[in-house]
Amino acid sequence: MADEAQQDGKVDGDENSVADKPPQDPLIVKDDIFYRISKDDESGVTEFLTKDKKLVNSLDEHGMTPLQHAAYKGNKSMCQMLFDYGADVNGGRHNNGYTALHFAALSGNAYLCQMMLQQGAHPSVTNSVNRTAAQMAAFVGNHHCVSTINSFVDFKDIEYFTTPSAPDKKPKLDIVVARSLHRLIMDVNFHPVKVAITVRKNAVLVEHIPQLYKVLEEMSEREMKKSGSASEIVSFKLHLLSFILKTLHKDTNGDVNKFDDFIKSLIRPKTGQYLCEALEVLLRRGVRDFRFIETTIMQQLVTNLTHTKVCEDPGAWSIICSVVNGQKGFRDNDPCATCGEERGAKKCSRCHYDAYCDQECQRLHWFVHKRYCKDKAREYNAKMVAAALEQQAEGTSQEQALPVDEKEKKTL
Repeated sequence: MADEAQQDGKVDGDENSVADKPPQDPLIVKDDIFYRISKDDESGVTEFLTKDKKLVNSLDEHGMTPLQHAAYKGNKSMCQMLFDYGADVNGGRHNNGYTALHFAALSGNAYLCQMMLQQGAHPSVTNSVNRTAAQMAAFVGNHHCVSTINSFVDFKDIEYFTTPSAPDKKPKLDIVVARSLHRLIMDVNFHPVKVAITVRKNAVLVEHIPQLYKVLEEMSEREMKKSGSASEIVSFKLHLLSFILKTLHKDTNGDVNKFDDFIKSLIRPKTGQYLCEALEVLLRRGVRDFRFIETTIMQQLVTNLTHTKVCEDPGAWSIICSVVNGQKGFRDNDPCATCGEERGAKKCSRCHYDAYCDQECQRLHWFVHKRYCKDKAREYNAKMVAAALEQQAEGTSQEQALPVDEKEKKTL
């Protein structure tokens, strides 16, 4: 009996003991690859795919591919490995119509969303509840994924402008600046100050500003002319980037030494105001110059901006962000007071009032911040003392009252 049990892969008294021989049933092999993905076991997955490459687009009982499982876990390296083996980014027959991009968006990994899009994922595909990947990301609060999906531009769309239209003509965009322009476009933060800082740090971008804003405007128009797949959000963002760069070049004449003055003009509030009028005017002019006035995004922007006065809360930048990147129920962190960056911004260590993403932004904003840093520091310290006293009082009230004789002993 023991020999027969061992031949079946089990030993008497140990039902969980499994033989070393691999199972022959292909369904079990398929389950094994999904199990390996669930354990983030890349070497195990690679071993299965090396034996049978067709497994890369196999389906589990829910109609999910290995790529969809890896995307759901937010595993970038696993997804890249599956792509190397030929994974279909739009493959799968999920019961509820979710795609790999849907799962990447739900994972909260913005870089993974970008990877899916670069591999040809269709962002307009909806699931069984008629929601796109971006809409599902917004629903669960993954707003950085929403921004990444809504702002995606294929590098091929930029490469198009690096090829001369005729043998005797120059290309509209020098090839040396193509990658830098693509990174500028793909940055989810397109605040005018952030754009100016990014350009200033890159000598190639500074040198080619006129080319950049002309190409961006043409890309915006080409996006709206795409049949069936045009993105109003992408078109508007490209236009606004073009408008910002054009204004930057006009005000500085391409002189990098004047960039600080341009930036400070956008973050200098008038007396008694928190929002900066120059920034408000720049953004409103950028919206007004968008050619496609009948688009949904333009109607939303005009409606919201019309009912909000210049320098009135929430401000033009917040309105534009909510339309382009989706409405946020709450902010995870206070944005940088200089460039609007929300990720990694840290409060001033003295007053804890303004937040900054790095020392450069803190330096640029110091001429504004120094006016109220001491006052805000006193307010913060007073608030901390009041909170400590309140906490101490609550702790005292919760203590059990001592008997009378015990109180008398303590008095003596």
